[in-house]
Amino acid sequence: MLEADDYRSHVHTKGKRNQPLTDRNKKANSKRLQTCARVEHVFGLMENEQNGMFIRAIGMAGAKAKIGSMNLVYNIRRRVSLSRIALSSA
Repeated sequence: MLEADDYRSHVHTKGKRNQPLTDRNKKANSKRLQTCARVEHVFGLMENEQNGMFIRAIGMAGAKAKIGSMNLVYNIRRRVSLSRIALSSA
């Protein structure tokens, strides 16, 4: 059913006791882990440094505004960090 809609699974594959992962499965898992690593550090920073993931707001609009401001702060901090790296290497 899902193959008919050209949907591909994004679930990591797992080896079994007497049936280790094939090279193709290892490569696919590695590709998926690269994406996870790029995304998860953002949420980790928001949770640790911005007291994120537990949002207290009145209404959905307030929650969306708070999440939006957290994203904006992350993006500004990231931009400043990348600018410093570029200046130091130039």
